[in-house]
Amino acid sequence: MTGRRLDSFWYAVYTKPRNEKKVYAQLVEKGVEAFLPLQKRVKQWSDRKKVVEEPLFRSYIFVRVTERDYYNVLNTPGVVRYVTFGGKAAPIPARQIDLVKQLLMQDIEVESVAETIEPGSQVEIRFGGLMGITGELVEHSGKSKVVIRVDHISHSLLVTLPKEYIVKV
Repeated sequence: MTGRRLDSFWYAVYTKPRNEKKVYAQLVEKGVEAFLPLQKRVKQWSDRKKVVEEPLFRSYIFVRVTERDYYNVLNTPGVVRYVTFGGKAAPIPARQIDLVKQLLMQDIEVESVAETIEPGSQVEIRFGGLMGITGELVEHSGKSKVVIRVDHISHSLLVTLPKEYIVKV
């Protein structure tokens, strides 16, 4: 299922904790178009360091499904529920999924935060691989960062960019 079908939409699916990779593999095996944003992190143990891939959004996977596949996803072991708004599964705009994919392809610091971040000044990225993307300039942990919000999952992505890369809109 590689082509985009007109009757399919992206949705966020909430999984049991630490089940994201297993659920993703099962969905792909079922033929469901799924996206599990992963980010490389260095983990430190007492005897070694290791680079591991962790989900960018803990307990979330994104699926592009039609009405026909809706319950097929829910019947996957490890899936808890769809993320809903007003009692219905809340579609995620495809442009936001594409943006997350684009962010993860760049060699930049991306951090997912679940806390509420106050709105900042509207900015546009004018240089590099993210040129044309808009977000908000905010202060977080004493640093200036660009916030990109993801609808319906109450998470924001904080991106650290050089100041010369952004321009207020």
